[in-house]
Amino acid sequence: MNLRQRSIPTRTRSRGGAYAPPEPVSAEVYNIIPIHDLLTDHPSLRCVEVRAAAAALRSAGDLRKPSFMVWHNHMDILDWLGMFFGFQNDNVRNQREHLVLHLANSVMRRPSPPKDAESLDPTVVRDFRKKLLKNYTSWCSYLGRKSQLWLSNRRDAARRELLYVSLYLLIWGESANLRFCPECICYIFHHMAIELNQILENYIDDNTGRPFEPSYGTNGFLIRVVTPIYNVIKWEEESSKNGTKPHSAWRNYDDINEFFWSRKCFRRLGWPINQERKFFSTDKFKKVGKTGFVEQRSFWNVYRSFDRLWVMLILFLQAFVIVAWDGGKESQWQALENRDVQVELLTVFITWGALRFLQSVLDAGTQYSLVSRETRILGVRMVLKSVVAMTWTIVFGVFYWRIWSQKNSDGMWSDAANGRIITFLEAAFVFIIPELLALALFIIPWVRICLEETNWKILYLLTWWFHTRTFVGRGLREGLVTNLKYSLFWIAVLASKFSFSYFFQIKPLVAPTKILLANRVVTYTWHDFFGRANRTAIVVLWVPVLLIYLMDLQIWYAIFSSLVGAVNGLFSHLGEIRNIEQLRLRFQFFASAIQFNIMPEEQMSNTKLSLVKKLRDGIHRFKLRYGLGRVYKKLESSQVEANRFALIWNEIIITFREEDLISDSEHELLELPPNCWDIKVIRWPCFLLCNELLLALSQAADVTGESDRWLWSKICKNEYRRCAVVEAYDSIKHLLLLVVKCGTEENSIIANLFREIEHYIKSGKFTVMYKMTLLLQIHAKLIYLINLLLRPKKDHCEVVNVLQALYELSVREFSKEKRSIEMLRKEGLAPRSPETDAGLLFENAVEFPDAEDAVFCRHLRRLQTILTSKDSMHNVPKNLEARRRLAFFSNSLFMNMPHAPLVEKMVPFSILTPYYDEEVMYGQGILRNENEDGISTLFYLQKIYADEWTNFIERMHGEGMEDESEIWSTKARDLRLWASYRGQTLSRTVRGMMYYYRALKMLTFLDKASEIDIESGSQQLASHGSLSGGLDGPHLGKAAASKKLNRGASSVNLLFKGHEYASALMKFTYVVACQLYGLQKMNGDPRAEEILYLMKNNEALRVAYVDEVHNEREEVKYYSVLVKYDDELQKEVEIYRIRLPGPVKLGEGKPENQNHAIIFTRGDAVQTIDMNQDNYYEEALKMRNLLEEFKTYYGIRKPTILGVRENVFTGSVSSLAWFMSAQEASFVTLGQRVLANPLKIRMHYGHPDVFDRFWFLTRGGISKASRVINISEDIFAGFNCTLRGGNVTHHEYIQVGKGRDVGLNQISMFEAKVASGNGEQVLSRDVYRLGHRLDFFRMLSFYYSSVGFYFNTMVVVLTVYTFLWGRLYLALSGVEGSRNSLTNNKALGAILNQQFIIQLGFFTALPMVVENSLEHGFIQAVYDFLTMQLQLASIFYTFSMGTRTHFFGRTILHGGAKYRATGRGFVVEHKSFAENYRLYSRSHFVKAVELGVVLIVYASQSVMATNTLVYIAMAISSWFLVVSWIMAPFVFNPSGFDWLKTVYDFEDFMNWIWYSSGVFVKAEKSWETWWYEEQDHLRTTGLWGKLLEMILDIRFFFFQYGVVYRLNITGGNTSIAVYLLSWIYMIVAVGIYIVISYARDKYSATQHIYYRLVQLLVIVVTVLVIVLLLKFTQFIFLDLITSLLAFIPTGWGLISIALVLRPFLQSTVVWDTVVSLARLYDLLFGIIILAPVALLSWMPGFQSMQTRILFNEAFSRGLQISRILTGKKNIDM
Repeated sequence: MNLRQRSIPTRTRSRGGAYAPPEPVSAEVYNIIPIHDLLTDHPSLRCVEVRAAAAALRSAGDLRKPSFMVWHNHMDILDWLGMFFGFQNDNVRNQREHLVLHLANSVMRRPSPPKDAESLDPTVVRDFRKKLLKNYTSWCSYLGRKSQLWLSNRRDAARRELLYVSLYLLIWGESANLRFCPECICYIFHHMAIELNQILENYIDDNTGRPFEPSYGTNGFLIRVVTPIYNVIKWEEESSKNGTKPHSAWRNYDDINEFFWSRKCFRRLGWPINQERKFFSTDKFKKVGKTGFVEQRSFWNVYRSFDRLWVMLILFLQAFVIVAWDGGKESQWQALENRDVQVELLTVFITWGALRFLQSVLDAGTQYSLVSRETRILGVRMVLKSVVAMTWTIVFGVFYWRIWSQKNSDGMWSDAANGRIITFLEAAFVFIIPELLALALFIIPWVRICLEETNWKILYLLTWWFHTRTFVGRGLREGLVTNLKYSLFWIAVLASKFSFSYFFQIKPLVAPTKILLANRVVTYTWHDFFGRANRTAIVVLWVPVLLIYLMDLQIWYAIFSSLVGAVNGLFSHLGEIRNIEQLRLRFQFFASAIQFNIMPEEQMSNTKLSLVKKLRDGIHRFKLRYGLGRVYKKLESSQVEANRFALIWNEIIITFREEDLISDSEHELLELPPNCWDIKVIRWPCFLLCNELLLALSQAADVTGESDRWLWSKICKNEYRRCAVVEAYDSIKHLLLLVVKCGTEENSIIANLFREIEHYIKSGKFTVMYKMTLLLQIHAKLIYLINLLLRPKKDHCEVVNVLQALYELSVREFSKEKRSIEMLRKEGLAPRSPETDAGLLFENAVEFPDAEDAVFCRHLRRLQTILTSKDSMHNVPKNLEARRRLAFFSNSLFMNMPHAPLVEKMVPFSILTPYYDEEVMYGQGILRNENEDGISTLFYLQKIYADEWTNFIERMHGEGMEDESEIWSTKARDLRLWASYRGQTLSRTVRGMMYYYRALKMLTFLDKASEIDIESGSQQLASHGSLSGGLDGPHLGKAAASKKLNRGASSVNLLFKGHEYASALMKFTYVVACQLYGLQKMNGDPRAEEILYLMKNNEALRVAYVDEVHNEREEVKYYSVLVKYDDELQKEVEIYRIRLPGPVKLGEGKPENQNHAIIFTRGDAVQTIDMNQDNYYEEALKMRNLLEEFKTYYGIRKPTILGVRENVFTGSVSSLAWFMSAQEASFVTLGQRVLANPLKIRMHYGHPDVFDRFWFLTRGGISKASRVINISEDIFAGFNCTLRGGNVTHHEYIQVGKGRDVGLNQISMFEAKVASGNGEQVLSRDVYRLGHRLDFFRMLSFYYSSVGFYFNTMVVVLTVYTFLWGRLYLALSGVEGSRNSLTNNKALGAILNQQFIIQLGFFTALPMVVENSLEHGFIQAVYDFLTMQLQLASIFYTFSMGTRTHFFGRTILHGGAKYRATGRGFVVEHKSFAENYRLYSRSHFVKAVELGVVLIVYASQSVMATNTLVYIAMAISSWFLVVSWIMAPFVFNPSGFDWLKTVYDFEDFMNWIWYSSGVFVKAEKSWETWWYEEQDHLRTTGLWGKLLEMILDIRFFFFQYGVVYRLNITGGNTSIAVYLLSWIYMIVAVGIYIVISYARDKYSATQHIYYRLVQLLVIVVTVLVIVLLLKFTQFIFLDLITSLLAFIPTGWGLISIALVLRPFLQSTVVWDTVVSLARLYDLLFGIIILAPVALLSWMPGFQSMQTRILFNEAFSRGLQISRILTGKKNIDM
């Protein structure tokens, strides 16, 4: 890249007032490169590659021109295509710049320069065409269609390739929502390429007889091609009723796209597009139905998608039971030698056949709607599969029966019987041939890849039986080495799991089961319907164990993934530098590590690393990592490398100061100043040198007869000590010669003294000639001298006195040899004139430097620090975040990463951030407004970030603020920014991402700068004192001072020559998709002005938004608009305006927002950044290293997604935030590390991953957008990537910041959103295809790392349910009272309890502890873990488990997944009880009350509960779950146990319960409105969902059935009549309630006395009935209490069933009673939940204890949280 070295004139940026609307696009407005005018004096146009690319596009001279438009000479091939095919002008302009940038960058990245620099290298276009159109050519091959790329034997092949890629980009750029349908775009491109070829080949139109010209017209492509298909998508989305209709009833984006996977699309759609075709029909009987897959809502999808896993678990379970049952007391190996057992094991094949039949039935039951007249063959296969599976099952059953019949007839295992076994085995061999074939292809994966990717019809026929042919999901196998790694992992996991399951789950239950079967004498305490057998009891005992058996593979996966992740991390060298102390030890190698990794090497002609080069790199890294060979010596010997390092390091430290992470004093201690004052060593940062000089002086003072060499070698053992000594000596020498006037006799004496000292040092006689004990005295005098020189008013006399004292010490006393005055004069160490009075020495020779010389003062302070510091400065920097970032950055440089290329040869990239209406920056109102406790957001931030607030105030004083009261006036913007940078705001994200731009500019300068430039630049910076420039860099005039937010305004900017800006812009683009920006501007929203402010201060920032234009006919036109801030025009300008076919948001909002803006991104890569993310300057330096990973093979493929590590920065706010960040941190580090290697199944989970932009551009984009099913839009990008043959890697040498939710309600809504998203994933085609197309072991990895985690979490909770309900059954039925089974039940209880202890914390705790051990040390990890337990982390994680279970299960069963806005603010206010009840009632509280009632009834009725220890051992984990689900919202609620707030909460709850409903009343105000909204999912669920819900609700009637037989009034009668008569109680109770309700409604308002009379009568009658029962029956008063435990659950069960039957009941009189009873139940639940809260609030000390638990992290940092919560504050502002 040949850029003329020329400075860009300084641009003055106005601060701007109100927002001004953009002017219409003019010819001068451009995005990055002014391609419209190549003669413009713009830095990018000085690049020869840009000119060559632009010239190539203008090679349209001999092309046939359109007959209906005027052609101009300046037009190019994109204009030509735009005219012929009706593309919009701004689409053409956008894609022109897009293409020129890409081609220019591609030429730059080539290893060798082109022969003709002024022309475009044809291989560049060819390579781009192959990559861009690879999906198109694959699609053509898949459909058996000939590709329309006519290139062979063409003279103009290069131009044709340009035409094809231009045509594709133009189609893509204007396709709007169709971009989610990549094969639809292939279809469009295919036909438009045909038309293009006809134009190029001069075909004659049969209709006109003239040369062919397509008839599109102005904007014809949008109107005639895009809009018709868009309208189909829009109609389908509208018909889904916002996604509430079943997925099977409407077509989503995937259905539309998969329509183009079949040849019928050519026949049904045609070309030109005919809207009369069936595809466009909106008649539900005529329209095209679902394509490829039907999403059906059912839990069976978990089995259907991962049937191989469930088959394995079920068959192993069957085998274990057979061996354990028949083995008896023998070992399992002896049992296997038994022929009976061997034959019984053959039954697994019968089960296997039955499971295949089940799978075929499920396939047919869910996918039947795909069968149509054109897809009859699919229906035939469904039927055949069921028939074949059933046939195999019958055949195996018959063969098995024949074996036993032969054996029984022979009385032994005769040859005939054995022969029948052989026959069975032969049949089994035929049955498993497909599995054996799959195993063979697994061992040789390249064969399977080749077969799957080949489009031969014969192969399709051979595979037709096994799966439907699809365009995606082919060739997913990995290489042999990769296969081996993840296979060994899973073999170890499965071996451990099955061993544990056999010995600790299955085998121990066999003996109790046999006892129960043998025990026929059981006296039931109720009416038993199943006779005297114990089969029900056996089911009750086995179900919890079986559930654990089915889910505990998740636990073993967690164990092994944690261990493997730790090993991976160790080999990746993570955690080797954990803190600043370890950084000090390695800092001397740090500079060489930066040089090795950050700075590019000489570019070789061959970019591929040879084996020798790799070996040399490895050896060098090894030396760097362990300090071998003193690599820092090279740095010291090379002044240029030292200066390069200083520039990079100081820029990092400057950003720390800009972010207020460090103070001015810490800045000076951390910076690495350029060499000056003739210092001969590297001037290491002061925090490394502190105390080293004093140690060296003490070593010297202790010298007794040792040589100079011995002393120097002792000092040199510590590099920092050596440098401190040399720097101190050189600095003191320079200082004294500077202070004492040059040319005076005193100056000559000082020079001679130092000359003598250096002579003795050189000759090795320093310790011989001088008294080492006097060094400390000289040291003290020097310190005093420096202190005098640092005073604002310098005392001349005192300085002279000190200099005279130093003279006496160093000249007269320091030398061991006494020298006379004559000798001193002779040696030049005394005044030559004998008459000179020694007392007047230095009197007239002292000359103080200029008081305004900041550079001198800075160097003097550094010298003072080196001389005076008496500690090692372990607390520099004090800020924990600064320490963490420095440690991580330094550690990352010793990890393996690709070499950095030159900036001009790096992979260009963009960043895309979707933004809706979140905070851009906090306004003054938000910061100043106080909550109910009198606490403002600003006060909260001041206390949480106390040190950063102090640094901010110090910085503001440095920028001219005289008094802190000015902070709200002159510094209001800075204050708002400071607060916004500590929240999760757009301004924080933009600041972080713009570090890329800043880093690229500096790296470009370092790449291009000569040694002279760097050396003179360093001196220039030193002379300007720019390193202390703070936020705005050096204060050199108004231009620099005006840049407040622009982080590019740093010290190194002074050295830039102009080309740095162009290079950075060509390599980096940042697009923020502010979807509502147009509306915000129109409405005067402050956010619009704030976004404009961000654009104004960040020149690489672009904003894309959707503009709605209303015309006079009330029509609305939609446009995708890109704007920027123009520095020259000093206003916002519109760059592109591309019309859309309609509203952008048809599906999910975020992916639609990304999709509309992605056309404005540039480069080969795009990084997806969310609104809650941040970046760091030092990490931005490594981005070009990361992008080089795209060139490296990982396995058999190059990466298409580069996974990036995250740092969760919200963990310090509260203990709850810490728990969340710790859980998230282990997931985004250890979890992703293992998924990428060895499991090879990492997806994209919303991280700041980097996408291969052109790969995804042609394959559906970076997310999916179908309504509801794609609510977790990010993960589907990973699914799509894997299914289409991509490769996802993970890299941990670079990190990006990420914010997480910090309050329990926010966290719960986030967990609900993710769990609901996983529930929808279970239904999706992507998960089904991955479950079937991945090999077995990768399928296991995929399942247990995605939907399996949530399913197994739900199984954990179901295990608790089944265990407790089973125990209740045993207790109430009387089975538990059996003497024979008591002991065995104890053993069973202990086993289950052990499982619960594991399950409640294992999923999150183990990975967290392992990752913390790796990165922070084992002791620290254990300490953190114990601290978290003391802060009740287990309660939080158990509560989260309930959230995940509820929303995952409900979504699969009923749907209802939706985006939940969690908010990203600071949570310090108290949440009311009513709000918590609304949020957690159905997900936690009701379930906890149910389990609590079960435990209470069990404790009161169980024989085992009489043994307290047995009951505690069995129930403690269940009680822990109940307490966690009830108390967590209050434990983690600020002021949750404040008595006054509890009283207010109760009053608020009662008002909410009894508030009357209305049309516009919100759920926050009225219980009834909330109650109806809470049941919405039951209105949209299907028939099976309603049936299952009713079946589950029947469990509540079990309480009544079991308890009524325990009432004393029954007299031990077990007749069924007792249960039937008990319903009288329910009828009477409901009748009483109806009577009172009727009386209240009729009389309470007008005739109150009648209402009271009715109440009195009801009470009298009730009391009378109770007295009669007590007198004439066996009824006792305790029966009344016990009956409440029976009948209250029954009432809840009736209400639950009534909710399901709401469509039938709502119009009847019964419904009002249901609503009233439901209100009473919620009131009862609320009182039950609030009672323990009120008790703890009343007890003294709990509030302060809870505050300590919730804000312990802040307390440990010495913050005044109690003041935050109580409002006792004092802000003097």
